[in-house]
Amino acid sequence: MSEEMKNDEFENLLKAEEEALQNAEVGDVVQASVVSVDNSSALVHIPGFKSDIPIDKKELAVPEPDAAGDVVSVGDEIDVYIVSLGGEHGATVSKVRADRLVAWKDFDGIVERGEILEAVITQVVKGGLVATVRGLRAFIPASQVELHFVKDLSVYVGQTVRALPIECDVKKQRLVLSRRKLLEEEREKKQEELFATLEEGTILKGTVKRIVDYGAFIDIGGVDGLAHISDLSWERVKHPSDVLKVGQELDVLVKKFDKENKRISLSVKETTTDPWFDRIEKYHEGEIIEGKIIKLTDFGAFMEIEPGFDGLIPMGELSNKRIARADEAVHTGDEVSVKILHIDKRRKRISLSMTKARKDTEDEAAVPAPADEGATPNE
Repeated sequence: MSEEMKNDEFENLLKAEEEALQNAEVGDVVQASVVSVDNSSALVHIPGFKSDIPIDKKELAVPEPDAAGDVVSVGDEIDVYIVSLGGEHGATVSKVRADRLVAWKDFDGIVERGEILEAVITQVVKGGLVATVRGLRAFIPASQVELHFVKDLSVYVGQTVRALPIECDVKKQRLVLSRRKLLEEEREKKQEELFATLEEGTILKGTVKRIVDYGAFIDIGGVDGLAHISDLSWERVKHPSDVLKVGQELDVLVKKFDKENKRISLSVKETTTDPWFDRIEKYHEGEIIEGKIIKLTDFGAFMEIEPGFDGLIPMGELSNKRIARADEAVHTGDEVSVKILHIDKRRKRISLSMTKARKDTEDEAAVPAPADEGATPNE
């Protein structure tokens, strides 16, 4: 090849590179060749640019690598995004932004496809959680995190969760996810499977998921049922947290369920024997016992026989005199003697009487003591 022809080819190559440089615009994605790498950056060559361009390691990958060599190697052909033109090296470019553009294109139509995504929760912000999905930023509103309200969202930071995209704008690079929607779909599927085999009176294994003032929600296989506070224990319960803890495993009895409204009523106490029946075996009608007045009502007073085990003294059994209020005869905390009038095992009620206990005691005191053997009336 003649020297003249070589010069012509070189001029054509320079002309092509100059045209490429002139056509390049901020926001374009172009191909570049990696010419060198070190711990802080990589140097790339882009046809048409006058000099090789350095790319800082933070613009090579997200999250930022320990060294540029972890991401690219000499000779690699990579796509870069033109951040700006001009300057010392002719341009500023970013591999991260180019990768993001490619990634965002993959998200086009993802809402319609209903694709399940894995999101890594990175931080809590006002109104929800920030997450990364395939290196892209996503947002999960607080209302879309769980099936119920979550007071402290910080417990999710660092977790990887599955979620469904509910909004995706590729141009604005906006991705909104819902974990709740996916949980609802999973719950509905499990509900259908459970309700197909559920029977009242069945005892199942459950796990306490959430405690509220009026009871506890218990998971019985992917579906939550409600155990009302009155169904937690045979004893009186002031608050469900006094007898249950979140995460506790226990047996529950299915009291009733509404398949149409997806509601299940559970009982914890009915999986055990009512201690009332064990206690009542120690007492008999006609027996005189002692106890403490624990509550006054319009119809009488309740006396504690044993802790958590009491009976009712009707108004007419409090005093021999006619009284309008229970506090005319007794007060809370009084220690009294009563006679057991009636035990109703079906209704689990014990009827007591102070007046009859007093009369029996007086009658017993009025009976003269038997004379000593061998004594005579004149002695």
